[in-house]
Amino acid sequence: MALWQSIKRDIQAALERDPAARSALEVVLAYPGFHARQIHRLAHALWRRRIPLLPRLISHLGRALTGIEIHPGAQIGEGLFIDHGMGVVIGETAVIGDDCTLYQGVTLGGVSTRRTKRHPTLGNRVVVGAGAKLLGSIEIGDDVKVGAGSVVVQSVPPNATVVGVPGRGGCHSRCRYRNDRAVAGPRRGSDHCPSGAGASVGGAARSPGRTPAPAVGCADRGRGPARLLR
Repeated sequence: MALWQSIKRDIQAALERDPAARSALEVVLAYPGFHARQIHRLAHALWRRRIPLLPRLISHLGRALTGIEIHPGAQIGEGLFIDHGMGVVIGETAVIGDDCTLYQGVTLGGVSTRRTKRHPTLGNRVVVGAGAKLLGSIEIGDDVKVGAGSVVVQSVPPNATVVGVPGRGGCHSRCRYRNDRAVAGPRRGSDHCPSGAGASVGGAARSPGRTPAPAVGCADRGRGPARLLR
């Protein structure tokens, strides 16, 4: 995609996903996530040409201006939207697919000191809530939603919802719930709903007259984090 078309897609992403955005000019002038993405374009281009030091200086300047730290080596797809953005950290070997959304305080971090792939890989249309931490060389599938404040240390299959510390996998969005049990949608044991019990997108399932229970995803209660791999 041509550079101008790619920048236009970044602007359109903000207009589509942030109801507070009023115009393209407002996005260009007043959205730190947009600014950070464009600064990263320059830093990443220099990084790929193996120019020493300068890409890191540009990245450092971008962090000072926007509060968003993106390593020059990170690979970012089209249509990324970073909302608010303060405190977002994207590591050197992170890979982000197309049309992803990151909220403030998100970390795509590493857990290894070796010079190898050590940061997450996000698929397309992934949404990561405020303050969530995705750690290690894990893979997050397409259309995954990560709840605010979650800590994810395992790979996540497509179309899942992950909440909690550590992150627990929820059912596919086609599931419906009654008293914390999936009552429709993929059958028990299917790829999208491994064990048949799940949490709603907002956390715990809701039913009239009862206090929502803690979200446990598709794992049976008391058995620890759900296994996120199929």
